Amino acid sequence: MWLCRRLLLGAPLPPGLRSPSRAQSALAQLRRVLEGELGDIRGAGTWKSERVITSKQGPHIRVHGSGGDILNFCANNYLGLSSHPEVIRSGLEALEKYGAGLSSVRFICGTQNIHKDLEEKIARFHHREDAILYASCFDANAGIFEALLTPEDAILSDELNHASIIDGIRLCKANKYRYKHMDMQDLEAKLQDAQKYRLRMVATDGAFSMDGDVAPLKEICSLSQKYKAIVFVDECHATGFLGPNGRGTDELLGLMDQVTIINSTLGKALGGAAGGYTTGPKELVDLLRQRSRPYLFSNSLPPAVVGCASRALDLLMESNAIAQSMAAKTTRFRTKMAAAGFTIGGHDHPICPVMLGDARLASVMADDMLKRGIYVIGFSYPVVPKGKARIRVQISAVHSEEDIDRCVEAFTEVGRKHGALP
Repeated sequence: MWLCRRLLLGAPLPPGLRSPSRAQSALAQLRRVLEGELGDIRGAGTWKSERVITSKQGPHIRVHGSGGDILNFCANNYLGLSSHPEVIRSGLEALEKYGAGLSSVRFICGTQNIHKDLEEKIARFHHREDAILYASCFDANAGIFEALLTPEDAILSDELNHASIIDGIRLCKANKYRYKHMDMQDLEAKLQDAQKYRLRMVATDGAFSMDGDVAPLKEICSLSQKYKAIVFVDECHATGFLGPNGRGTDELLGLMDQVTIINSTLGKALGGAAGGYTTGPKELVDLLRQRSRPYLFSNSLPPAVVGCASRALDLLMESNAIAQSMAAKTTRFRTKMAAAGFTIGGHDHPICPVMLGDARLASVMADDMLKRGIYVIGFSYPVVPKGKARIRVQISAVHSEEDIDRCVEAFTEVGRKHGALP
């Protein structure tokens, strides 16, 4: 009777009694759209499969479906600290003493003494006034521009900056300029146009992750001084190994007093677990603690991650030997690959892109390299521009000369097989 009355009066049925046809129709439509998108990705040869590693991260790993020892040449494990016994031990000690996590954001009940100690250590390492931790450098980049810049300000960004910088800039209300990659004439023209704004910030990667080239920081800093702009550098692919003491691009080029803000990561050279940070003027860090949304609304870094990163920084500050070992190994790989006939992007950076152009070629060559015991990955659009597909090789301090020579030999064999070499 109750149900009949509702039907006669035209009242909506309770959710449990409604026909599922409309919801199923919407789901079916969604599936069709997604299947089309996925089909396009496969058809373009840009499908990204995830290989499964069954061992610790390191120069030698085990991969599901591939028998025996595999040489890893595509990790961001620049210093080999991801599986360093002292780094692991420090993480275990922090886990035991401080627990698995804080179940809180920092300003409520998520700040432990180890978080403050690590922030102080990061600031000291970079010779800056203060530092603030994030769950990742992607979050650090998402959280800085919106908090600092207003419609009265201007942000000038290299066109090939990392996606996290691009996305972070999209969130802010500043006037946006994009200058041609490492083109200082274009940057100067845009700085001239931006003189009408209150603050001007030039944002660049210190080292560009897909091309292995280092930003022309001397020229950027010179122009920024001329036009009263502040300099922001993302050092994710420089922290730990560029510069005499591994402090990054600004140390490498003697500009530590001219770069205002550094964002970087704990998830690459510094232990490889997770986490990112901003370091710079104390007032900036204070403002980020009040306004930066990824900081305010994300859980604190887990104690084990903090412990690992802290010990990694200790090892780096105790000796620069690990960082300095990178140069000779990088040169060895680049020189031998060029002699074999390959085009290698970038200059003197352990990111060594083997430029191939065609997405399918990069993908099949990477698959064949794995069959020969070498783990590398092909990169194509949208990660890199169309027509600039490549296999990105990354040299680690813990690769041996024999490891590097074996990788070059495999590339040469596979390159000839697929017509990338004569």
